[in-house]
Amino acid sequence: MGPIGPMMTLEHRISAAIAAADSAAFDELALEVFRFQRAFNAPYDQHCRLLGVTDSPTDWRQIPALPQAAFRHAPVRAFPADATVAAFHTSGTTGEGRGAHYFCSLRLYEEAILRGWDLLGLPLLPQIILIPSPGAAPHSSLSHMMGALKARAPGGEQHWCIRPGGALDLDRLRGLLDEFGAAGRPVLLLGTALAFLHWFEAMNSLQLPAGSLAFETGGYKGSGRALTRSALYEMAHRQLGLDAPDIINEYGMTELSSQCYTRGLGRPHAAPPWMRAIVVDPATGLEVAEGETGLLRIYDLANLGSVLAIQTRDLAVRRGADFELLGRDPAALPRGCSRAADEMLGGPVTS
Repeated sequence: MGPIGPMMTLEHRISAAIAAADSAAFDELALEVFRFQRAFNAPYDQHCRLLGVTDSPTDWRQIPALPQAAFRHAPVRAFPADATVAAFHTSGTTGEGRGAHYFCSLRLYEEAILRGWDLLGLPLLPQIILIPSPGAAPHSSLSHMMGALKARAPGGEQHWCIRPGGALDLDRLRGLLDEFGAAGRPVLLLGTALAFLHWFEAMNSLQLPAGSLAFETGGYKGSGRALTRSALYEMAHRQLGLDAPDIINEYGMTELSSQCYTRGLGRPHAAPPWMRAIVVDPATGLEVAEGETGLLRIYDLANLGSVLAIQTRDLAVRRGADFELLGRDPAALPRGCSRAADEMLGGPVTS
């Protein structure tokens, strides 16, 4: 029997768990996804064999995590190559090689985006997007995510402020903000941290309409810039009148299908109910104690067609079931869908 039939059955069950935000379903589904991926995902099966894993785990924490770097060395998929409908690429600069996350269905991917957004409890607002559109960046997972969020804008109102070639369209951005400001309509600004930094350095301050929010993701590695989140949020306050609680930060990556979020400063990132994020000791691979630092390991049910468990190179502090992100392991190479988007910016904004 091939993988498509079992995969569709699991997809239906995972979709129901996502729709219900059903945390109780995770344990059983994770073990079933592991067995499916072990049977049909050859690189993952080889990884498990090299680890000496012969018995099926009885607890999701026992499921072996595939190193994130594996996506750069082999197609990590549990379905035939000719069934691929989408491939999102990781950044390929600074010598780390280019990887891809393959999908034979985008159903769980898009459901996870939208349900995760719903769980944030945000109002529906017109969206101004400082990220290349899906048409301009068809292999960018972040661009695809922004396109999917059209379903969470009133009337699907999205305004993309990136010029052909990748630079921020500052004139369009100013015009839109003047228009929304005159009407007193709050907006949602969405972009990478680097895009916001470029914008703040090029613009005069203005006051966004009350109720406006911002969404930012990614860091600055590969750009030659460095700024803490608190410093970026202080700039957002000076330039736009946004307070820290008005800003949502996303933790995600090309190799995942779901995202973790935090809002403001001083709060940990939280995973949605169909996902688990734990912090492990790099020496033992075991979960660290509360308040201790280690490497972040992600278990994502929406990653049905690739691999459930991914070992990242991101440092974090365990905060209960959540995590406080510290940043990239200094020994690791820069990564991320946000970096790919930043590279399209091509430097400073233009008027």
